Amino acid sequence: MIAPAVALSGWAVAALAALIAWRVLSGRMEAVARACHELRGPLTAARLGLELGAREGALTSARLAAIDLELARASLALDDLTCPRAPGVAVRRVEQIDLEELLRASVEAWRGSAAARGASLMLRWTGCPAHVWGDRLRIAQATGNLLANAIEHGGGGVEVRGRLELTRRVARIEVLDQGPGLRAPVPELARGARAGRGHRGRGLAIATAIASEHGGRIAAAPSEHGARLVLELPAGAHESGGDPASG
Repeated sequence: MIAPAVALSGWAVAALAALIAWRVLSGRMEAVARACHELRGPLTAARLGLELGAREGALTSARLAAIDLELARASLALDDLTCPRAPGVAVRRVEQIDLEELLRASVEAWRGSAAARGASLMLRWTGCPAHVWGDRLRIAQATGNLLANAIEHGGGGVEVRGRLELTRRVARIEVLDQGPGLRAPVPELARGARAGRGHRGRGLAIATAIASEHGGRIAAAPSEHGARLVLELPAGAHESGGDPASG
């Protein structure tokens, strides 16, 4: 009885080792897929932005700054891949951010991608400026992924709205498109992407995780047609005691 028991335990150990190796490999493959996603989007946006500027004969300072922001995002994706101990949405540098300014740069960076798909991209900011504390590149990563999803899957006109809700101390960004709408609730799409089931929800999953890291959230809101995604971030006092919302 001892020999069969030893053989059985050997098979069990081998099976457990294979399972652990598969899980490690799957996690690494997902990290690579996530990095490829986060490289492809910013690099494409930068290239098409340069092409649009060349066609229009207007590589303005605002457009060049927007392209620089996307290239910095691409560099961040490489850093995430080469530093496996750091999660792909880790907040690395916290600073005060003018959310309207960042959003305008993000929209400007993605105008070329929208034009290449025959779509329009419009930004409307309402009311006073909104300041948040967080990682500038991570928040740009979140807004860029929301814009990319709307451009790729929404088609037609993409409208971006931003405002500061003073009573709730929340900065709110809405991205509306004219596509078929979401095929599943936001949490379900994010879970599926994190589990490696398809690529369509990967950008949304990353954006959702970044929002959570900053104390915010991403949710879907009612819309007459297409998808309407909402990113909310707290616009309150930082730990140091400052009040970015009033600055």
